[in-house]
Amino acid sequence: MATRHLYLARHGAADAFGTLTDTGRQQAQLLGQRLAHLPMDVVWHSPLPRAAASADQIAEHLPGVPVIEAPELVDHVPYVPHGDDTPPSWVGFFDGYTETDAAAGQETATTLVARFGGLAATTTSRAPIDTHELLITHSYPIAWLIRHALDAPRHRWLGLESANAALTLIEHRSGLPATLVLFNDMSHLPADLRWTGFPGTARP
Repeated sequence: MATRHLYLARHGAADAFGTLTDTGRQQAQLLGQRLAHLPMDVVWHSPLPRAAASADQIAEHLPGVPVIEAPELVDHVPYVPHGDDTPPSWVGFFDGYTETDAAAGQETATTLVARFGGLAATTTSRAPIDTHELLITHSYPIAWLIRHALDAPRHRWLGLESANAALTLIEHRSGLPATLVLFNDMSHLPADLRWTGFPGTARP
Protein backbone atom coordinates (compact mmCIF):
# COMPACT_ATOMS: atom_id res chain seq x y z
CA MET A 1 0.00 0.00 0.00
CA ALA A 2 1.39 3.38 -0.99
CA THR A 3 1.12 6.39 1.31
CA ARG A 4 1.56 10.02 0.35
CA HIS A 5 2.72 11.94 3.41
CA LEU A 6 1.92 15.63 2.93
CA TYR A 7 3.53 17.92 5.50
CA LEU A 8 1.92 21.34 5.28
CA ALA A 9 3.27 24.43 6.97
CA ARG A 10 2.41 28.09 6.90
CA HIS A 11 5.40 30.33 6.17
CA GLY A 12 7.28 31.97 9.02
CA ALA A 13 6.19 35.31 10.44
CA ALA A 14 6.55 38.16 7.96
CA ASP A 15 6.28 41.95 8.01
CA ALA A 16 3.65 44.05 6.23
CA PHE A 17 5.67 43.84 3.00
CA GLY A 18 5.76 40.04 3.01
CA THR A 19 9.40 39.77 4.08
CA LEU A 20 10.37 37.23 6.72
CA THR A 21 11.18 38.77 10.08
CA ASP A 22 13.89 37.51 12.44
CA THR A 23 11.11 35.61 14.20
CA GLY A 24 9.99 34.08 10.92
CA ARG A 25 13.51 32.92 10.09
CA GLN A 26 13.87 31.36 13.54
CA GLN A 27 10.55 29.57 13.13
CA ALA A 28 11.52 28.21 9.72
CA GLN A 29 14.89 27.01 11.00
CA LEU A 30 13.26 25.18 13.90
CA LEU A 31 10.73 23.57 11.57
CA GLY A 32 13.59 22.44 9.34
CA GLN A 33 15.32 20.88 12.34
CA ARG A 34 12.15 19.01 13.24
CA LEU A 35 11.83 17.57 9.73
CA ALA A 36 15.51 16.83 9.17
CA HIS A 37 15.26 13.12 10.01
CA LEU A 38 12.46 12.43 7.51
CA PRO A 39 13.05 10.94 4.04
CA MET A 40 11.72 14.08 2.37
CA ASP A 41 11.39 13.85 -1.42
CA VAL A 42 10.65 17.48 -2.24
CA VAL A 43 9.86 20.88 -0.75
CA TRP A 44 7.10 22.68 -2.62
CA HIS A 45 6.45 26.35 -1.92
CA SER A 46 4.09 29.16 -2.80
CA PRO A 47 5.41 31.78 -5.26
CA LEU A 48 5.08 34.53 -2.63
CA PRO A 49 8.40 35.71 -1.14
CA ARG A 50 7.57 34.89 2.48
CA ALA A 51 6.89 31.26 1.56
CA ALA A 52 9.89 30.97 -0.78
CA ALA A 53 12.20 32.40 1.89
CA SER A 54 10.78 30.01 4.51
CA ALA A 55 11.36 27.07 2.16
CA ASP A 56 14.98 28.12 1.69
CA GLN A 57 15.52 28.32 5.46
CA ILE A 58 13.97 24.89 6.00
CA ALA A 59 15.89 23.34 3.11
CA GLU A 60 19.17 24.08 4.89
CA HIS A 61 18.28 21.11 7.09
CA LEU A 62 17.26 18.88 4.15
CA PRO A 63 20.43 18.60 2.04
CA GLY A 64 19.87 17.36 -1.49
CA VAL A 65 16.09 17.74 -1.36
CA PRO A 66 14.77 19.76 -4.33
CA VAL A 67 12.95 23.01 -3.58
CA ILE A 68 10.32 23.80 -6.20
CA GLU A 69 7.76 26.57 -6.64
CA ALA A 70 4.16 25.42 -7.01
CA PRO A 71 1.75 28.15 -8.20
CA GLU A 72 -1.24 26.30 -6.71
CA LEU A 73 0.10 27.02 -3.22
CA VAL A 74 -0.31 30.79 -3.58
CA ASP A 75 -2.37 32.58 -0.95
CA HIS A 76 -6.00 32.66 -2.10
CA VAL A 77 -9.60 32.45 -0.89
CA PRO A 78 -10.62 28.98 -2.06
CA TYR A 79 -14.37 29.33 -1.70
CA VAL A 80 -16.72 32.20 -0.99
CA PRO A 81 -19.79 30.84 0.83
CA HIS A 82 -23.29 32.07 0.18
CA GLY A 83 -26.35 32.62 2.32
CA ASP A 84 -26.66 30.40 5.37
CA ASP A 85 -23.23 28.88 4.70
CA THR A 86 -21.60 32.13 5.82
CA PRO A 87 -21.13 32.42 9.61
CA PRO A 88 -22.33 35.88 10.72
CA SER A 89 -18.86 36.80 12.00
CA TRP A 90 -17.41 36.22 8.51
CA VAL A 91 -19.91 38.22 6.47
CA GLY A 92 -17.83 41.40 6.47
CA PHE A 93 -14.70 39.49 5.44
CA PHE A 94 -16.14 38.84 2.00
CA ASP A 95 -17.24 42.41 1.34
CA GLY A 96 -15.83 43.50 -2.00
CA TYR A 97 -15.33 40.00 -3.39
CA THR A 98 -16.79 39.92 -6.89
CA GLU A 99 -18.04 36.87 -8.75
CA THR A 100 -14.85 37.09 -10.82
CA ASP A 101 -12.69 37.06 -7.68
CA ALA A 102 -14.60 34.10 -6.27
CA ALA A 103 -14.30 32.16 -9.53
CA ALA A 104 -10.55 32.78 -9.72
CA GLY A 105 -10.08 31.58 -6.15
CA GLN A 106 -12.14 28.47 -6.77
CA GLU A 107 -10.13 27.70 -9.91
CA THR A 108 -6.89 27.88 -7.94
CA ALA A 109 -8.42 25.68 -5.23
CA THR A 110 -9.40 23.11 -7.84
CA THR A 111 -5.86 22.92 -9.22
CA LEU A 112 -4.50 22.74 -5.66
CA VAL A 113 -6.61 19.67 -4.90
CA ALA A 114 -5.82 18.10 -8.26
CA ARG A 115 -2.11 18.29 -7.51
CA PHE A 116 -1.98 17.69 -3.76
CA GLY A 117 -5.36 16.23 -2.76
CA GLY A 118 -4.63 12.55 -3.30
CA LEU A 119 -1.92 10.00 -4.03
CA ALA A 120 1.20 11.22 -5.78
CA ALA A 121 1.23 10.99 -9.56
CA THR A 122 4.26 8.68 -9.37
CA THR A 123 2.26 6.05 -7.48
CA THR A 124 1.00 3.19 -9.66
CA SER A 125 -0.58 -0.16 -8.94
CA ARG A 126 2.53 -1.87 -10.36
CA ALA A 127 5.03 0.06 -8.28
CA PRO A 128 3.47 1.53 -5.12
CA ILE A 129 5.84 3.84 -3.27
CA ASP A 130 5.61 6.06 -0.23
CA THR A 131 6.31 9.74 -0.75
CA HIS A 132 7.14 12.50 1.75
CA GLU A 133 6.47 16.05 0.55
CA LEU A 134 6.64 19.36 2.36
CA LEU A 135 4.33 22.17 1.27
CA ILE A 136 5.22 25.69 2.44
CA THR A 137 2.14 27.76 1.85
CA HIS A 138 -0.47 29.92 3.61
CA SER A 139 -3.30 29.40 6.06
CA TYR A 140 -6.15 29.28 3.53
CA PRO A 141 -4.69 26.64 1.19
CA ILE A 142 -3.90 24.50 4.23
CA ALA A 143 -7.49 24.87 5.41
CA TRP A 144 -8.80 23.91 1.98
CA LEU A 145 -6.66 20.76 1.77
CA ILE A 146 -7.81 19.75 5.26
CA ARG A 147 -11.45 20.32 4.31
CA HIS A 148 -10.95 18.23 1.19
CA ALA A 149 -9.20 15.42 3.10
CA LEU A 150 -12.09 15.24 5.57
CA ASP A 151 -14.69 15.48 2.79
CA ALA A 152 -16.32 18.35 4.68
CA PRO A 153 -18.75 20.91 3.20
CA ARG A 154 -16.98 23.59 1.19
CA HIS A 155 -17.64 26.40 3.67
CA ARG A 156 -15.91 24.46 6.47
CA TRP A 157 -12.50 25.78 5.46
CA LEU A 158 -13.50 28.91 7.36
CA GLY A 159 -11.84 29.13 10.76
CA LEU A 160 -9.20 26.44 10.14
CA GLU A 161 -6.35 28.85 10.77
CA SER A 162 -2.68 27.90 10.98
CA ALA A 163 0.01 29.65 12.99
CA ASN A 164 3.30 30.60 11.38
CA ALA A 165 5.56 27.55 10.91
CA ALA A 166 2.95 25.26 12.46
CA LEU A 167 2.91 21.73 11.07
CA THR A 168 -0.04 19.83 9.62
CA LEU A 169 0.21 16.28 8.28
CA ILE A 170 -2.26 14.65 5.89
CA GLU A 171 -1.75 11.09 4.70
CA HIS A 172 -3.32 9.67 1.56
CA ARG A 173 -3.33 5.87 1.21
CA SER A 174 -4.36 3.63 -1.64
CA GLY A 175 -7.99 2.62 -1.30
CA LEU A 176 -8.57 4.40 2.04
CA PRO A 177 -9.91 7.79 3.11
CA ALA A 178 -7.35 10.48 3.83
CA THR A 179 -6.12 10.80 7.42
CA LEU A 180 -5.48 14.07 9.25
CA VAL A 181 -2.56 13.11 11.51
CA LEU A 182 -1.51 16.53 12.81
CA PHE A 183 -3.02 19.99 12.66
CA ASN A 184 -1.39 23.28 13.64
CA ASP A 185 1.29 21.51 15.69
CA MET A 186 3.88 23.90 17.17
CA SER A 187 5.78 21.57 19.49
CA HIS A 188 9.05 22.38 17.69
CA LEU A 189 8.71 26.06 18.64
CA PRO A 190 9.47 27.58 22.05
CA ALA A 191 6.58 29.35 23.74
CA ASP A 192 7.65 32.83 22.61
CA LEU A 193 7.60 31.79 18.93
CA ARG A 194 4.18 30.13 18.97
CA TRP A 195 0.83 31.47 17.82
CA THR A 196 2.17 34.24 15.61
CA GLY A 197 -0.29 34.98 12.85
CA PHE A 198 -3.19 34.70 15.31
CA PRO A 199 -4.91 37.50 17.24
CA GLY A 200 -3.11 38.22 20.47
CA THR A 201 -4.89 36.41 23.30
CA ALA A 202 -4.09 33.81 25.95
CA ARG A 203 -3.40 30.43 24.33
CA PRO A 204 -2.00 27.12 25.59
